[in-house]
Amino acid sequence: MIIKRRMVEKISGLRSGVLLDVGSGTGTFVKTMKGRGWDVTGLEPDSDARNLAKKEYHLELSGTENIYKFPEKSFDVITLWHVLEHVQDLSSYIKVLSSLLKENGWIFIVVPNYTSFDARVYKECWASYDVPRHIYHFSPVAMETLIKMNGMRIEKYKAMWFDSFYISLLSSKYRNEQLMSRNFRSKGKPGWIFAIWVGIISNLFALFNVKKCSSVIYVIRN
Repeated sequence: MIIKRRMVEKISGLRSGVLLDVGSGTGTFVKTMKGRGWDVTGLEPDSDARNLAKKEYHLELSGTENIYKFPEKSFDVITLWHVLEHVQDLSSYIKVLSSLLKENGWIFIVVPNYTSFDARVYKECWASYDVPRHIYHFSPVAMETLIKMNGMRIEKYKAMWFDSFYISLLSSKYRNEQLMSRNFRSKGKPGWIFAIWVGIISNLFALFNVKKCSSVIYVIRN
């Protein structure tokens, strides 16, 4: 969360402001930003996560349906950390995010990238497909089109370096389970060493082109 906080403050140039975090989970990022003096509103669809945020951090998170109830131009910064792939009405969601952003505001959206090296290696076992929980799957080209269609622009692309390792470990687990279900036990089981190797190679590709990262952070402006 410290990395996210530093990135938001460095790119936006703000040390405080009004922030909307969509998909807050148990509220760790909300707590971090509040601790820095930000005025933060957290939205989370899962009632158990909201209850845990209240218990652990004394945070009052609201349901994500409330995103349509805020006045226009309410927020300096809006963050969605691995949220957009779960959204059902994608177009209207992007429109409302744009309307809620103040002039010179910033939106940070992180989504998995199905054109990454690790996605090509694991194919249907790539953990970030996560069907049916992930309704949409994104490439940088698709995100560029979506953002442009809604009157905004992508200002920067940033890498989520650790995602390649986490996703590769999960993907190796899923592929092992698939092989075992087909009685291919004798064909070898790529484990954590293979997954780490895939994560390293994936990040090497992203070093030269951040749009090849396993998960990409899109920094967006009106």
